[in-house]
Formats: sequence, C-alpha cells, structure tokens
Amino acid sequence: MANWMNLGQQVKVNARRYATKLALKDAQRSYTYAEVNERVNRLAHGLLGLGLKKGDKVAIFTDNCIEIIELYLATAKTGIVIVPINFRLVGQEVEYIVNNADAKAMVVEAQFTGVIDPIRKNLKNIPSDHYVVVGEKADGYVPYDAFIAGKPDTEPHGEVLPEDAWILIYTSGTTGKPKGVIRSHRSHIAFYLINGLDMGFGEDDYCLNIMPLCHINSTFYTFTFLYIGASVYIHPSLFFRAPDLLRIVEAERITFISLIPTHYNLILTVDEENRGRDVSSIRKLLCSSAPVRRQMKQEIMAFFPNAELYETYGSTEAGSVTGLKPKDQMKRAGSIGKEVLGTDFVRLLDIEGNDVPVGEVGEIYSKGPMLFDGYYKLPEKTASVFKDGWFSAGDMGRRDDEGYFYIVDRKDNMIITGGENVYPSEVEEVVGSHVDVFDCACIGVPDEKWGEKIVAVVTLKAGVEKTAATSDAIQAMCREKLAAYKRPKDVIFIQSEEMPRTATGKILHRKLRERYFA
Repeated sequence: MANWMNLGQQVKVNARRYATKLALKDAQRSYTYAEVNERVNRLAHGLLGLGLKKGDKVAIFTDNCIEIIELYLATAKTGIVIVPINFRLVGQEVEYIVNNADAKAMVVEAQFTGVIDPIRKNLKNIPSDHYVVVGEKADGYVPYDAFIAGKPDTEPHGEVLPEDAWILIYTSGTTGKPKGVIRSHRSHIAFYLINGLDMGFGEDDYCLNIMPLCHINSTFYTFTFLYIGASVYIHPSLFFRAPDLLRIVEAERITFISLIPTHYNLILTVDEENRGRDVSSIRKLLCSSAPVRRQMKQEIMAFFPNAELYETYGSTEAGSVTGLKPKDQMKRAGSIGKEVLGTDFVRLLDIEGNDVPVGEVGEIYSKGPMLFDGYYKLPEKTASVFKDGWFSAGDMGRRDDEGYFYIVDRKDNMIITGGENVYPSEVEEVVGSHVDVFDCACIGVPDEKWGEKIVAVVTLKAGVEKTAATSDAIQAMCREKLAAYKRPKDVIFIQSEEMPRTATGKILHRKLRERYFA
C-alpha cells in the first residue's frame, strides 16, 4: 500500500476531480472540495508556522464541526500527528492525555474553554500562543478564522508516508489511565478501500456524521466518504436529539448514517409527527459499539424501509474485525458476523495460545492491514496484546460451524454505555477514594436507553451507615472527577461479606453482574 495516498493527499486530488461538488456541510455553512482544500492548506501552513513539524502532536478538544475535519486533513498533509480528545472528559483527564501525548499545540471549541483554562498552566509542552479557539472569541486563544486568514493556499511541502503516524487516540485503560493508540495513515487507507468496497459506497453517497469525531468510528466511516469523493454533513454529537437527525435526513436526502443502539432507541420512540419524516433516501445504516436485540433490528428496518442494516465488531486498535451483513441480520441474531475483507482468519485461542475447536470459547485475535502500531510510550503493554503478530482486545467469543462469530464476554469487564467504552477500574478508583468507602466494584447493568448503565456496588467502612447522604456524596465526587458517561447511575450498598471474591481476594465482577442482571 506504499503508493496509496492518505486522506489529505486524496482530498487534494478530489479538489480537481470534484472541484464544485459539495464536500462538507453543517447547519450554517457548506464547502465544495476546492474550497475545503484551500482552507485545509491555509490551516496546514498555520500549524507549520507555529514551528510544528512532522511527528509533532496537536491536541483537539471539540465536538463535531467542520474545523475538526479540516484539522484531520491538515495534519494528514503535513505529517503532524493529531490527538483527538473526548470532549466529555473533565480537566484532570484532559491534562493527563495532553501531557502524555507531548502535544505542542491545542485547538479548543469555545464551549469547552472552561474545561481547559484551569489546567493550562499544567500543560507543560504548549506555549501560551499555541492555543486556537473554534467559534466565539476567548481570552488567551487565537480565533480559528484569524489563524488561517492570510496563509498560503498552496500545498504544504514535505513527504508524508503511508506508514507515518497520523492519529494518537486515547482509550480507557484497565488500570485507570488511558492508553494512546498510534494509528498510521496506512491503516486508515486500508479501511477506506475495504469499507468502500465491502459496503458498496460511491461518490453519489451523502453521509450524516453524528458519531463523535474523537472516536475511531467517525475517523473510519465519515472519512471514507471524503476519500471517495462523496459528501458529508457534520452534526454535533453532544445532546443528540432524534427529531433533529430525522429532519436533516429528510431535508438533505442523506444516504448513510452510523449510529449506536442508544441512538436507534431514541429514534424509535419519537412522536408521530417525526415518525412521518421522509427517510426513504437512507440506503445503508450501520450499528456498532454494542449488541442489538433482534426486536430492535426489526423496528429499525421498519422505520427505514429502504435501508440495509450492517453491524461491525472491532476496536480502536484493530479497526474492523468482523461484520454482520444485511442478509444475516435476522437469521444470525446475536452474531458479530464473519471476518471483514482484508482481515486474516480470526482466531480464538485458549490460555495456552492454542486454537479452540468450533463452538468453544476462546480469546478473539485478529490480524490485518487496519491494525494499530502500538501504544504510545507503552512497549510492554503493546507486547502483551499481541501473540505472534495477532492482536486481542481481550474479548472472549466462539465460532459456529458456518464461520459466524459470537461475543461471549468482555475479558476485562468493560462496560459499554451509550456507545462509550468504560473500564470499571477507572470508576472504582474514584469511588474507592471516598473517605467512607471500604471497597467497591462497578458493573454494567442492562438498560433500555443506554445499552448498559454503570452501577457502583459499594461496601462501607465499619461504623459508617448507608444513607442517601452517603450516596449523594459519592455521586458528587464522581461529578467532579469523571466525565458524565463514566459516572455511576446507581450506588448499591452491600455488606463486605456479600462482595463475591476469589480465594486471593479479587472481586468477581461476573458474579455481581449475574446477581443484578437478575
């Protein structure tokens, strides 16, 4: 894949091929491919003018907007590495990521400067004049439009290779600290080509992007459309409202959307007025991040009568691993499908590293061109997730006799709530730090709206009574130290002897889930 162009280079070509065609649009603005390429070039020269060079990092803290797409494109053209940060995080969490990534500049959306301002003094690698704001003006920030104004619209110089790092994206860690996943241009190019072929996308498609652009899902699916010369409508992901989505689909004649089960749940419960929206333009739908019940699938397909429904399984590290095609949605309910194009045979291995027989449970390992290039500054952790070149995200699964895969459990007890991955240990670290808490375990409990909701199961220190005030105090501490989606929805108090443990004292999350699922 050495000769394939990355996304920024391909948009340069698309600016010639589709000069006057719609590339990006939001509620207020629209830009052709020629206009996008000119803006991106000005932005690229602006970043280089800060002294950034190939391999340097720029952190991004915004919701979905045209500017964040332009930042992805500008970094692709210059070899600068983009560090997208989940805008739901609190200051302490952002501070760790920015410093760990060694970011030398930062772009912040105006609505989030209140998160960044208190920690700016702690962001050790970013000079005071290397902060750019998107949207309204803010003290101490260079306005985005001013930052690109007057810069050359010519292509930036310098060679960017497919194997060069492009995105450093952080995932929640099982020890409470997020890990930086290094992804190359090559891995994304592979996805664009494989995904475009596998799902049959073309230049006449029109994607509505509502999934957060700080997640791998959007950098895969949304950017596929820009790569092939199709059109993209950008919508903020914060405060998702199903009526807004349906209105945009009707007005813009959208052909594709990628959503999570929580989004579909909200769409399926809209009022009669919004159920009457014309959504006939939708040709393909994607559902990812969490399993979809059979009944919900039937309701989705009835709501979008002209659409084919796809599901995928993968991870930030592995990219797409398996996919369930439209023809299999009903007859293979509960399955994550078969290997996607370009992925080597998915392996299920036992604890000794042996392939397990059909029908038996093993840890899921995959290998293919979409794989990441390791964890930033964590060589030992990188080595631990590979086995002879095969990667595992720690999920357990089985394969049936026709080659369809099924997830059995998440090895590290990860919770998926509203499409966000949350590891219990990160929440437990905060809850357990409360002065009255003796021990705690966080589990995901099935929830109609969020897929799973986080429940903190807590044991208190001797002499402390379980009261509403204690629960409120724990919740208040979580609001201060954790992003909203990581906070427990419920706090349950139990006696210490009721906490299920192994012989060595380790809490058995599985036993807690079994208890509270029932």
